Amino acid sequence: MSLERKEEHDHKAWMKKKDLTPIEATFLTTLIWLDKRLRIVDYLELLETLYYKVNLQMPKSHTEQYNLDNKFWYWYPLYTLGLFSTLAYVVAAISGALLGFYYSPATSGDPTTAYNSIEFIMRDLQFGFMLRSIHRWSAQVMVAAVFLHMLRVYFTGSYKEPRELNWLLGIVLISLTMVFGYTGYLLPWDQLAFWAGQIGVEMSLSVPLAGEWVAQLLFGGFTLSQATLQRMYILHVFLLPFVVTTLIAIHIGIVWVQGIAEPH
Repeated sequence: MSLERKEEHDHKAWMKKKDLTPIEATFLTTLIWLDKRLRIVDYLELLETLYYKVNLQMPKSHTEQYNLDNKFWYWYPLYTLGLFSTLAYVVAAISGALLGFYYSPATSGDPTTAYNSIEFIMRDLQFGFMLRSIHRWSAQVMVAAVFLHMLRVYFTGSYKEPRELNWLLGIVLISLTMVFGYTGYLLPWDQLAFWAGQIGVEMSLSVPLAGEWVAQLLFGGFTLSQATLQRMYILHVFLLPFVVTTLIAIHIGIVWVQGIAEPH
């Protein structure tokens, strides 16, 4: 008597009975081969069961409960703002990563290196003007879409129970979006960036008790310098993308679990 588990299904015989295209046959053969070794089908069934259990546990939305599908059709375009802001973020991230190949922050105590690299991108790099424009416009679209998305959530009452946690997470995300925009605004190190940075220093110094410490931490001192640009570069390129991407994934995951809230 063999202890080896017997096959419940004769997959090869089943495939011979079916009129499969070469692509379908290759896909099924690969899936069967992987399933024997990694139990992929079992995990897919587990995810499917979890999906239906989660959705059955959620209360019905107002449109489902009162059959209002044809009453609120004019709201539906506003429910795409979250997706729109996410797509704008992805475009900004990809274009920003490409710009990072050519942008250089201040080196050897000379902050003008950043400005010179922007000039090179805009004037000499092939498609550089277009690439920076895509990055700038996608960032602006993201800020506008996130702001309108928050307004839609508020005025349709989508922040109410059981979605309070995602509302708070959205407030954190829109705040980080503002920080994203501000740190990127300073990277060209032109006149606009310089005076925006000076305003940031003055605002930091106005914080009661901890103002000087905040200015030293965020701007590297009480006046703008190479340390300021390096801090903005680290925040914009290395810290914020990972934090924001993680929070967006959690935000979307909660929406998937809870479903979209229609107008209250």
